[in-house]
Amino acid sequence: MLAPMAELSHRALRELIEGFGGCDEYFTEMISAGALLGGGPFESYYIDGAPCPDRVVYQLVGSDPEQIAGAAALLDQKPCAGIDLNMGCSAPAIVRTGAGAGWMASIDRAGALIALVRRRVKKRLSVKLRIGPEDDFDYLAAFCRRLEGEGLDLVTLHPRTSREKFKRRPRWEYIPRLRALLRIPVAGNGDIASAGELARRAAGGNAAGNAGTWDALMVGRLAVRCPWVFAQARAMEGAASSPLPGVINLEETARRFLDLLAQYQPREFHLSRARRFFAYFCDNLKWANHVKTLLNRETTLSAMAARLSAYFRECPEEARLRL
Repeated sequence: MLAPMAELSHRALRELIEGFGGCDEYFTEMISAGALLGGGPFESYYIDGAPCPDRVVYQLVGSDPEQIAGAAALLDQKPCAGIDLNMGCSAPAIVRTGAGAGWMASIDRAGALIALVRRRVKKRLSVKLRIGPEDDFDYLAAFCRRLEGEGLDLVTLHPRTSREKFKRRPRWEYIPRLRALLRIPVAGNGDIASAGELARRAAGGNAAGNAGTWDALMVGRLAVRCPWVFAQARAMEGAASSPLPGVINLEETARRFLDLLAQYQPREFHLSRARRFFAYFCDNLKWANHVKTLLNRETTLSAMAARLSAYFRECPEEARLRL
């Protein structure tokens, strides 16, 4: 599954990943429940589920239970794989309002929210969360059991506390421990660094025909750096429907992303989304930091495209990546 990432998990990135063979599900970047109900000017872009709406999961963020339930009911009418509630974002501005990881401060408050949304939503209802405010597995287990009891269908665990951000390794050992305690599926997320690691973790999960350790895997930043990672992992598993090229044309991929961004995102979003994408995608290049600096100086997508073309003319050996 593609992780919900602010300014990244939008239609342009989905189109790019689909061009390489796609993934099983795409979570959207977080959608403000209040803005959606209030008819915000950009909400139509946030809830654009194309090109594969039946494999899109809409993620909602907010602190007001009635707003979240109303927004979830609205999205439940659209073709989608499900509705996800953000209980994991640790950005201080989000947590201070009681949204994101702020929901994990109270089992009762979070349980009441799930019960309320469950009454309004027929499709799959999930949450993406962290361990909690502290490194306390027993609290996490009690929290998830309560949500399961209120009608939750899926948990995605990023096994860090809400205070850690990306500072220390994720505790992947918590995911099978949690899975053993719940009746609903548990997905794992956090620092999957390569297609090989994705394939290895997939082989160790439920699909391996054993007791399993997790039911699904979610990939975030790696899928931005390598939009072909899902297809590459499938090829390693021998499950690819069509062969992946042995060489990726990085120049063509970068230019295609810029074209998709221009086509599917509003002009006001162009620079922020492009800069976020290239912050990861450029890590495929030898002179990554140099290229990022050059691109961040540009103020239009066309200027970014020209800057990329100039770089690849100077360093033609960088234009293609051998897998």
